[in-house]
Amino acid sequence: MSTTYQPKKRKRKRVHGFLKRSASPGGRRVLKSRRQKGRKNITV
Repeated sequence: MSTTYQPKKRKRKRVHGFLKRSASPGGRRVLKSRRQKGRKNITV
């Protein structure tokens, strides 16, 4: 079996970053709920 997690900073930002989250209604909902919950980091 191969190792499944090959971390890359650029990919991580592009897939889970703030701009990506802000781009869609669902992502904005994620940001809103994480802010409401009081998360220290709302995105990656």
